[in-house]
Amino acid sequence: MRILVLGAGGTGGYFGGRLAQAGLDVTFLVRPERARVLDAKGLVIVSPFGNATVWVKHVLADTVASQAPFDLVLLSSKAYDLHSAIEAIDPAVGEQSTVLPILNGLAHYPVLDNRFGPDRVLGGLCVISAAKGPDGEIIHFGNGASITFGERDGQEHAGRCAAIANAFAAAKVDHTHSSDILRDLWAKFAFLATLAGSTCLFRASVGDIVATNDGRHLVERMYEECLAVARASGHAVPDNARSFAWKTLTQEGSPLTASMLRDLESGQRIEADHIVGDMLRRARDAGVAAPLLEVAYAHLQAYEIRQKREG
Repeated sequence: MRILVLGAGGTGGYFGGRLAQAGLDVTFLVRPERARVLDAKGLVIVSPFGNATVWVKHVLADTVASQAPFDLVLLSSKAYDLHSAIEAIDPAVGEQSTVLPILNGLAHYPVLDNRFGPDRVLGGLCVISAAKGPDGEIIHFGNGASITFGERDGQEHAGRCAAIANAFAAAKVDHTHSSDILRDLWAKFAFLATLAGSTCLFRASVGDIVATNDGRHLVERMYEECLAVARASGHAVPDNARSFAWKTLTQEGSPLTASMLRDLESGQRIEADHIVGDMLRRARDAGVAAPLLEVAYAHLQAYEIRQKREG
């Protein structure tokens, strides 16, 4: 299996790096400055699961077509870079290629389907906290690093998901070949929209929010809004995922925040429209009242307006 990984940042760098470390045929599609770092230092991973320096193959956007087609394209860009990411990987996608997006949310699927066709696009998500460090190293925070994927139509499609599972197994990456990936996508979407919406709105961690007089109640109400949207969309969040989310979103003393809050506090672009905005649009389309999502999204939009004005 020939694998192309878009970018070598926190998420793509970690999962792609582990696949390459295991000896799989992995190529990274990177920008020139990132290519220079990889040539000089290799792909460096700093992780509780073991540090590694992997000398990886890489190509630039203007040369990727010469290496095409790839069997699997792992897409891990930020949502606001989706269109440029699609343009970058397009020359690498052939008739038999599979695209595995592990972006947050759901709004990217219609865009990917329109370009590549729904049969080529799997459903996928990941759970990891990782970032690119000051010297280009991939810093993996915490102990979780998992990836979940599956066929959105529930069909086998020549066993391609089984082949992908074998690749991640060889790399000793925690993975799940889901039989109901839409259910899993909605479970994460509901959780993440609540986590991002609440921690950004309050500019605080989960523990600090629930320590206030009304914080726990407000977070629970926001999550209930997201759960109602999932139900209205025909993908009710299962009990085990809901229980885990409740506990995580209301855990006393928890330092947990959404990565969106970290981006916001450092003055970077955020995935507001793709996560909280998209959940709110789906709520309105379904006739679900979502006043807390409205407040959270307005707050994020105000941040973006100010950022654009200030340059």
